[in-house]
Amino acid sequence: MSMKAITIVKPGQVEIRELPKPQIKPDEALIRPLFGGICGSDLNSYRGSNAYMEYPRVPGHEFSAEIVEIGANDRGFKAGDIVTANPYFNCGHCYSCQRGLVNACMSNQTMGVQREGGFAEFVAMPISRLISGKPRGGSDSKPLPPKTLALIEPFCIGYHGIQRAGVRSGDRVLVVGAGTIGVLAAIAAKSRGAKVWICDVAPKKLEYAMRFGLEGTVLNDGPQALGRAVKDLTDGNGFDVTVECVGLPSTLQNCLDAACFGGRVAVIGVGKHNIDLDFTIIQKKELNIFGSRNALTRDFEELIDTVASQDLKLDGVITNVYPFDKAAQAFEDFDKNAGSMLKVMIEF
Repeated sequence: MSMKAITIVKPGQVEIRELPKPQIKPDEALIRPLFGGICGSDLNSYRGSNAYMEYPRVPGHEFSAEIVEIGANDRGFKAGDIVTANPYFNCGHCYSCQRGLVNACMSNQTMGVQREGGFAEFVAMPISRLISGKPRGGSDSKPLPPKTLALIEPFCIGYHGIQRAGVRSGDRVLVVGAGTIGVLAAIAAKSRGAKVWICDVAPKKLEYAMRFGLEGTVLNDGPQALGRAVKDLTDGNGFDVTVECVGLPSTLQNCLDAACFGGRVAVIGVGKHNIDLDFTIIQKKELNIFGSRNALTRDFEELIDTVASQDLKLDGVITNVYPFDKAAQAFEDFDKNAGSMLKVMIEF
């Protein structure tokens, strides 16, 4: 039997292709995706700038799904359950995995990048990687709506970085980059009681970000703009935490400059360029710098609980929804309008 799958055939070309329907192993479940988000790495794959990609590739690693077929398991899952999944496949034996840092596996394979992704009619998924859409704490609880559940993976990316930096109530936080991950990182920091500002070069993105109850925005439209904002917003002291969500040398420098003495810097953005850095600022300020990669299953579970219990208005990050058969149009539009489109979703 065959199924349809969204496929990036080569840079700039997306097609709906017929592929064999997966046959599951005893430790796997057959799931049917419901909603899936196009993330930055998917867009880079479409643009031909993802160094880890080989073509053709089925993209997608942020999704919600329904279990179609599953055998006996000790997780309590059954056909019809609404789930998401941890899409970062770790090797289980490298030095990172031995220490429990499975999100930083030295041989990590992320769905849709180093291995086939979830943008297909059916996906075979290890049962161990399934995450219930229901919040914990009660068998009668309802799962998150499928569209909301598909946002949990990108929410986890920002949340993991916020956790790494130890953001706590009362902290003044500056998120640099108002794309999806930056906005979700800002929401995560707000959920922990921090006062949050977000910085970007795109006024439309900043305007959109203010829908989520942030303290304010910083339009970084000139060489002195951020410095003036730091002085005005923090009495010249700097932010307790800065969060890099772009991946450019200039934005990392922004974060180092905007952090207070003894401050914390979380680096979530994936850089593609070397940086010419006056690293003395790190020593001078005694900065604490935290890299943040992927997320852990417990991050997914904690965020499902948080979204179920707090009115975070998470669905507000979705700016566009396309039907499955318009996937090529979704990628093309996102590529051309990345400055104004935030989270682009596919409905299966």
